[in-house]
Amino acid sequence: MNELFSVKDRVVVITGGTGVLGACIGEYLAKQGAKVVLMGRRKEEGDRIVDKIRAEGGEAMFLVTDVMNPEVVQKNCDDIISTYGRVDALLNAAGGNMPGATIAPTGTIFDIKVEEFQKVLNVNLTGTVIPTQIFLKPMVEAGCGAIVNFSSMAAFRPMTRVLGYAAAKAGISNFTAFLANEVATKFTPSIRVNAIAPGFFLTNQNRALLTNPDGSLTERGADVIRQTPFKRFGKPEELCGTIQYLISDAASFVTGTVAVVDGGFNAFAM
Repeated sequence: MNELFSVKDRVVVITGGTGVLGACIGEYLAKQGAKVVLMGRRKEEGDRIVDKIRAEGGEAMFLVTDVMNPEVVQKNCDDIISTYGRVDALLNAAGGNMPGATIAPTGTIFDIKVEEFQKVLNVNLTGTVIPTQIFLKPMVEAGCGAIVNFSSMAAFRPMTRVLGYAAAKAGISNFTAFLANEVATKFTPSIRVNAIAPGFFLTNQNRALLTNPDGSLTERGADVIRQTPFKRFGKPEELCGTIQYLISDAASFVTGTVAVVDGGFNAFAM
């Protein structure tokens, strides 16, 4: 049974690897014996995470990237292949939001800044498609692999305020289903494509939206907890088991799905 879920010696690439969630997942997978490649924009933070992983006996490397630049991502891929010879799994964890793509509590649709809305679509959705195109190629050549995209609760419900982010994440869920069929029917069913949809986890991007400086809940944070049966935010490490499952042989017949890890938020009903 342990071998079924094993990720030992698998080369796992994580975009958004310096974020709270990406870093936590990378550290966990390294402890499980995976060879982790963290990719992100912040070199100092990336190096710090890699040093921590190595100090704990894991294997990891960090590469500066720009998920919106195919040439940069291709160079990243070439460097990984040169080092490890293959890519076994890709986690598309890069993403983000911008104020201009969000509607303030007293605002309306007319306040959306189209330029920032487009940027949010690009970094989340296009920033998933570009790495997928590039890292899928060595998977096709090897005849196996796993891709996990990062969706969101905002993809399931038209949440207030986060217009751009929700549209992008809904696109990622759709892209996941599309690509799962595309890859299985045109290349091999041994390459699986799934997504994970985290519920509400405190990250550097949403902390100020959900909590006050003293740690108490904002009005929006309180609304989230009210609609979460577990009555708390998720802990980053609570995503790790689902990620390990999706990239391991335990999920060998699983593709095109969006795995929800949300403390019951999406199942909440009055």
